[in-house]
Amino acid sequence: MPKALCIGELLIDFVSTTPDVTLAEAPGFVKAPGGAPANVAVGLAKLGIDAGFIGKVGADAFGDFLRETLQENSVDTTYLIAGEMSRTTLAFVATRSDGMKDITFYRHPGADIQLTTDEIGIGYVQSAELFHYGSVSLSHSPSREATLHAIRSAKGGGARLSYDPNLRLMLWDDAGNAKRWIWEVMPYADIVKISEEEWEFVTGDVDLEPGIERILGLGMQLLVVTLGERGCYYTNGHEAGFVDGFIVNVVDTLGAGDAFVAAMLSQLMQHSDLTSLEKVQLDAIMRYANAAGALATQKVGVIPSLPTPSEIESFLQRR
Repeated sequence: MPKALCIGELLIDFVSTTPDVTLAEAPGFVKAPGGAPANVAVGLAKLGIDAGFIGKVGADAFGDFLRETLQENSVDTTYLIAGEMSRTTLAFVATRSDGMKDITFYRHPGADIQLTTDEIGIGYVQSAELFHYGSVSLSHSPSREATLHAIRSAKGGGARLSYDPNLRLMLWDDAGNAKRWIWEVMPYADIVKISEEEWEFVTGDVDLEPGIERILGLGMQLLVVTLGERGCYYTNGHEAGFVDGFIVNVVDTLGAGDAFVAAMLSQLMQHSDLTSLEKVQLDAIMRYANAAGALATQKVGVIPSLPTPSEIESFLQRR
């Protein structure tokens, strides 16, 4: 049984071959496997963590490609379901050098939101030490109920839960519903990572302090706010700090956040009590995660760009 499990969307990203153009202006696209929770699963596997993925793809050529991609990267696919009634979800992505993205999803409905509660292996979920989830699979039924069932089962099994809301408003019927469900699953998490561009929508605050108090008040052990090339902020309620990012020549920003999450989680899995971590330990963990995020911007496509431990260590030594 895998030590770390991720649940959610697995899809095909068609990434523009030219940066800083709109989707309409893009002259061509490169096919790349994607989906934030799946990216994190591969990121963990590349970092030496036994990882598995729970989700649904279509019983089609794209679904076969995605399953093979996970397997080639040593991710367990026992509970990656092939659905006969819907096609693998697609996303067309135009990236910008400032890190923002123009994304259009083809999901009417896509297989990723067709995962059902009875397709969740409870024993599989409850055997995990770490369980990672996002909010995209909460946007529609039946994957909403399946995700909630898995989250609650993982919590009941004693896993450490990690949550990256990964806000994609275009996938929700309305913004109010998105905010409601993003907060609905927040109290289950031990670790929460939110990006700076999501912060105001998720918390309702421009400044960090009020939102931090509200989130930590739910009982989690670690909150991290990623700040793009500026690095990240973290707090466990006792220690807090900003850790600078790394300046690199960016090729493609897509997936940098997922690389950050995977690297951070791989380090946190080595510690039993996150609230007792000292500042020097947290600084080192966040620097490691920042390095992984920076390295992920050096290639087109997320999964090919997710770094190995030796690549991260080499990068840190050079810096």
